[in-house]
Amino acid sequence: MNDCAIRPARAGDEAGAYYFCLKTGNNGQDGEAFYREDPDALGRIYVGPYLAFEPELSLVLEDASGICGYAFGAFDSRAFFDRYEKEWRPGLCARCSEPQGDPRQWTRVHQAHYVYHHPEYFCPEPHDQFPSHLHIDLLGRARGLGYGRRMLEWVMARLRERGSPGPHLCMSAATFPPLVFISGSASTN
Repeated sequence: MNDCAIRPARAGDEAGAYYFCLKTGNNGQDGEAFYREDPDALGRIYVGPYLAFEPELSLVLEDASGICGYAFGAFDSRAFFDRYEKEWRPGLCARCSEPQGDPRQWTRVHQAHYVYHHPEYFCPEPHDQFPSHLHIDLLGRARGLGYGRRMLEWVMARLRERGSPGPHLCMSAATFPPLVFISGSASTN
């Protein structure tokens, strides 16, 4: 059994968490080969905003080889995406120009940079029942050992303490074909 430790994210985790995001950036598989010209392209979307805006709802999973998972939460998805739009996205757009030309010719880095300029925000309705959201990812060596469940339970407990009636969790259709999104009570019972 892989010996991992779950801990709150802390200052200085950004580089490791961004690298971890890259290592799962191909629908849960290693995406490093696809993002060589900008290894942080995905981390700027899927990691950075959580560490910046919701550090108290951010966990990392670490083993002897480094970060091998994370779980993030956002208490209010609409407020989170509003902050992303106003505070995070302008820096992304200034840093990386919008790709031009035929999208069928774009690399995955171009696709990520396009998302900087044209993000899609998902908040299921009714928002008042599921205002929070979760984001989790684990490397293969940490999957199937109960760490993901424990991390989600911890984040959901923090959401419950803050008064959230329930989160939603979006899942990659490419990784989990029958599941698009799950919503439910912040209760773990």
